[in-house]
Amino acid sequence: MDFFGILSMVGGLALFLYGMHLLGEGLSSVSGGRLEKILERMTNNPIKAVALGAGVTALIQSSSATTVMVVGFVNSGIMKLSQAVGIIMGANIGTTVTSWILSLSGIESSNFFIQLLKPTSFSPVLALVGVCMLLFSKKEKKHNIGTILIGFAVLMYGMDAMSEAVKPLADVPAFTGMLTKFSNPVLGLLAGTILTAVIQSSSASVGILQALCKTGAVSYATAIPIIMGQNIGTCITAILSAIGAKKNAKRAAIVHLYFNLIGTILFMVIFYSVNEFVDFAFLADSANAAGIAVVHSAFNVAATMVLLPFAKVLEKLAVLTIPEDAEQQEENRVLVLDSRFLETPAVAMEQCRTATIEMSEFSKKAIYDAMSLLAHYDEEKAQRVLDLEDKVDKYEDELGSYLVKLSSKNLTEKDSHSLSILLHSIGDFERISDHAINIKEAAEEMTKKDQHFSNKARVELEIFSNALKEVIDLTFDVFKTEDLTRAAQVEPLEEEIDYLQAELKRRHIKRLRKGKCTIEMGFILSDVLTSYERVADHCSNIAACLMEVNDDAFDIHEYKLDIENKEEFEMSFKKLKEKYMLP
Repeated sequence: MDFFGILSMVGGLALFLYGMHLLGEGLSSVSGGRLEKILERMTNNPIKAVALGAGVTALIQSSSATTVMVVGFVNSGIMKLSQAVGIIMGANIGTTVTSWILSLSGIESSNFFIQLLKPTSFSPVLALVGVCMLLFSKKEKKHNIGTILIGFAVLMYGMDAMSEAVKPLADVPAFTGMLTKFSNPVLGLLAGTILTAVIQSSSASVGILQALCKTGAVSYATAIPIIMGQNIGTCITAILSAIGAKKNAKRAAIVHLYFNLIGTILFMVIFYSVNEFVDFAFLADSANAAGIAVVHSAFNVAATMVLLPFAKVLEKLAVLTIPEDAEQQEENRVLVLDSRFLETPAVAMEQCRTATIEMSEFSKKAIYDAMSLLAHYDEEKAQRVLDLEDKVDKYEDELGSYLVKLSSKNLTEKDSHSLSILLHSIGDFERISDHAINIKEAAEEMTKKDQHFSNKARVELEIFSNALKEVIDLTFDVFKTEDLTRAAQVEPLEEEIDYLQAELKRRHIKRLRKGKCTIEMGFILSDVLTSYERVADHCSNIAACLMEVNDDAFDIHEYKLDIENKEEFEMSFKKLKEKYMLP
């Protein structure tokens, strides 16, 4: 092979790897995190776990990506280690789909329709369609589909270029001599392991092996141990991703290693032991792309069938390798925000949304507990309000930092909108929990001084509380569902609460003049009313944010004014005044 032949081979390899990257990236974008969400909600059924792991990996074209996600889910506490085992096994099966796609390049026939099945025949059409989608369509989904088509075409062009470049190597004695050495099971195993560990993709290393088969110099005796080594080498990505993670995440990476290591050792020992007695004649035959795909698939399916019944054993081995210690994990840590997800923004976005919903639930619980303290003070419940507020603060800190990091990634238009909503909303949820503390302190002061609201004030405050609960329930539900129709109902409620606050203050001043209320209780009531009104303001901000981001507007104040000028607003406000009429 001359200098230009080497350049062609390197260029083909570069196109091949880039095509794989584009294909995986496009498929992940099209899925929009849906596949990952399915993984997250994985059942405890091991067979379903295997099937799902295989399916997801086949679709995103990367077992490394699947295992890294699994490591992240385990690290986050979303997934148990026992659930991860089946998915990891399935990922090894799913990754073999790539080798079958690449094997299509070996189709040889004079028949027109059979020739059409050859990737080099239809790849130009896919590339043309993909480029047209990128250039002439403004829809993001079509851009992603275009990326997939271009990625596939580039992958196949790279594969073809590599294959053509290495064909002359068949006549180079040094090359064929080197390949003969790899027929030694140990050397072949090491070669496959090192190659895959370097490029961090078993699919890519299998593709390179399939390209080398075009020389005719690669026998099955050489190919089989290299394929075995490729299965071990692919574990490096998950192991690297687990560095600095929790113990269970490290164990998930170790399970992946043990599965491939034990499966490979079992296969090698059994296969070569039988070969001593039977003498497999096909080992001397030249391997082809389809044969590589068969060996790759057969090994991974067989290894899964053999080791799946021993999934618990693999789990125990991982626990023994990374044992428990006395170290206690922080209970209040936000578990779902893992840096591994930043490389798959759709997944990261979904985890942020899940975390924000959890944060909103804590904030809602805090404000409801605080409101109940006004009627009946309870030390345990008061402490719970403090604990919940502290938890909400931690959520805001972690979410805020994580979302800023995520904003620098390549986000889809939908994910950008979601990120804007979350960034705006987490501050409002945190402020609501702050007002829960204020209400708790007001109730505490009343209890310490043994003071109570008058009967009239109590009745009025109960009506005000019911209105506030309605706006909280509506807002928090709207945030979860992103129901824009119901979001428009929040602003009239907030306006009614503003009216109630002003009216209750006016009535309190009237009672104060008549000597029916003390100045001290007046201050407490004023603080409570102010906290109620501000909680409603934050609810209004959350709903307005949902609507304005959807409409690509970014001025909440102007947006609220626009809503208030609508006829529907006036009608809703009128009905609410009747519903929450003070006695």
